[in-house]
Amino acid sequence: MEYITEEHQSLLLNKEWLVKNDSVKSVPYLLKFHASTAKQTCCVMITDTKQVWGEVLSSKHISRRWKDCNPQSSPNPAHSDEVEDEWRLEILDLVSAAHTLGGSIDLSFEVIESRNADLAIELGSDDFKWRWEMYSLGPKVSADVLSQHLIMPLISVTHLAFSSSDPVSELSSSDLEQAVDKVARTARRSVDTHVKHAMTKPRVATSLSRMSAILNFVPDSPTVSTEVSTPEFKLPSANQPVAVSESRHIPAADRSRATQDGNVAALPDNEPSVNAPSHTPKPASVPPPRQEDDDDSVTEAETDEEQEAPQRSAIVESASCRSSPPVVSASGTANRPRQTSPKPAHKKAAPTAVDESSDSSPVRHKKKARRVESSSDSEDSEAERRRRLAARANATSSRGTKQPIKRGVRRF
Repeated sequence: MEYITEEHQSLLLNKEWLVKNDSVKSVPYLLKFHASTAKQTCCVMITDTKQVWGEVLSSKHISRRWKDCNPQSSPNPAHSDEVEDEWRLEILDLVSAAHTLGGSIDLSFEVIESRNADLAIELGSDDFKWRWEMYSLGPKVSADVLSQHLIMPLISVTHLAFSSSDPVSELSSSDLEQAVDKVARTARRSVDTHVKHAMTKPRVATSLSRMSAILNFVPDSPTVSTEVSTPEFKLPSANQPVAVSESRHIPAADRSRATQDGNVAALPDNEPSVNAPSHTPKPASVPPPRQEDDDDSVTEAETDEEQEAPQRSAIVESASCRSSPPVVSASGTANRPRQTSPKPAHKKAAPTAVDESSDSSPVRHKKKARRVESSSDSEDSEAERRRRLAARANATSSRGTKQPIKRGVRRF
């Protein structure tokens, strides 16, 4: 047994399909056969329209297969080689006659079990029997064989049947042969155009769809149409308003989270309006940084006196804030000037500004300023204000013409 090659497939192209049915499983089989008396070989190819099987037999295999199937009609082994060759040619002619349209009708067909073959069939009559033990050609080769030997020829014949002006069944053999040749030559020149013209006809397309639906028990079978209408293609407008609002597409959890984030982000915008008055005395309470000078410097007195001026202004403003009623914002909360008062900043800045080794009076002045700030309004009398102004005037007159050191950090 040999394998089917492309050469054998080419030899089978001009052979007709023979049809045999498996009565046990009700499966139809299509087979092709080719024999060569010159090489004393034969080959067969069979399909159930899903898979393809095949077998190639040489002269020796033909003789051995016949002796296995028909032992009573085998020749005498004592015969010469010439007699054996003539007998093999007669067997090949008999097998070839059995694989024709007329000879295969009366032959029996049976699928049998085999330990060596993928598919084994047995053909026979009352006079002889013949067995094929075939192997599968594989999915790729099977697809190529079905396309070349069955699908494309059927499409072309369908095109001929539906495009012929006269019914194909009423044409003579010569007329039908000419029509087939004409369609085949046209299809060979341009396969894609031929398939398009054959399958786009409404009669062919709708007939095939209805045939497929009925064969596969589809309840709603399509109707056969002779004409089709061309639909109008209308693209949707890009400026068309959306019927559903965007908020409906946002999940509820995301909308609640976005609302909470919006409320939290809105709080800092309202915060400055409530605490706006509390920031007014802060610039005056921040003491400027001091530079360490010698103890006998003339400008130290000026520095101490310059620090007293913002302190006095802060005292006056804090007193006025205590005497005035609290300001109520739009949300109903009272103004909180004492929560953001400059006391902590003043207390923290005083130790850093004064040198620890210095024994000067500005430390005592700051203590007095804190003591006056915590006292009531009656302590800030007119006499005390005049006394401080006089002390400042005396310090200014005793200073002389020396210019003070520049303090670049004080920018208010």
